[in-house]
Amino acid sequence: MPSIDFDLRQLEIFVNIVDLKSFSKAAKAVFLAQASVSERIATLERMVGVRLLDRLGREVTPTKAGELLYKHAVLLLDMKNTACLEMEEFMGVKRGEIRLGGSTIPGEYILPRILGLFCRKYPQITVNLSVADSVDIETRVSNGGLELGVVGSKTAKKNLICRELWADELVLAVPLHHRWADKASVSAKALFEEPFIFRERGSGTFKMFDKYLRAIDTAGLSALKAVARFGTSTAVKEGIKAGLGISILSSRAIETELASGVLKALQIENLPMHRSFYLIRDKRRVSSPLCIALCDFLLKSTKEPQNDSG
Repeated sequence: MPSIDFDLRQLEIFVNIVDLKSFSKAAKAVFLAQASVSERIATLERMVGVRLLDRLGREVTPTKAGELLYKHAVLLLDMKNTACLEMEEFMGVKRGEIRLGGSTIPGEYILPRILGLFCRKYPQITVNLSVADSVDIETRVSNGGLELGVVGSKTAKKNLICRELWADELVLAVPLHHRWADKASVSAKALFEEPFIFRERGSGTFKMFDKYLRAIDTAGLSALKAVARFGTSTAVKEGIKAGLGISILSSRAIETELASGVLKALQIENLPMHRSFYLIRDKRRVSSPLCIALCDFLLKSTKEPQNDSG
């Protein structure tokens, strides 16, 4: 039996296919024709001696052997990237790309501004920001698809280092003409009679809200009258404006709507809902110099006021 072998370029193509679940998308990501990508994967499977990918309709998924190789491929590519970056840093060069994930609130409302300041300081560094729910971001940081993540609740994963970043407050958002619009607060029990708009199940915001709500009713979120479930805070806001229902949102997500008077923010009596956003990193992996630079910048942003003056 010939020895198993492969090269880093093949692994790079393979990892992109697994991450993107598509040969065509991976081809664009690695700047090759799709036929060339297919040929290289066929060569890799011959060299390894086993099928690595299953083509299920339009989606591509790894086989059990593919999952095993993917785990090691991510580590090998990380090592290559780190070696290149450390050599460039030794020679005084700070450039490259960082893969960062953000859950909905930090990803849509906080990180874009802070990353703008970071990129002014390091103009040759590109930050590739992916926005998804907290659970998805944690998973992608754990499997090596993302170097860093910023999520809305403290992670329970033992392999992830968790550092506190910015404070946040959850508020009850109602439309301008709602019967509670003139109130400063309402009781928690009053919520159970109102149509409620939910976020997706992996939402850090609703994970935190469920925790607070269980102090009032052990059923937690299940006690609420769900009328819809949306994937983003933006969609939730539009649902509230349209009169579909009310919901819990980060105060950071509705700053513009509060200033314009389109939405009203209420407190829930005897239920102050404060939380923090957290920076997560997988401690099993060596951080690249660029990753360390971004970590330091994000942690520093919690201690100093950030502005757009450069």
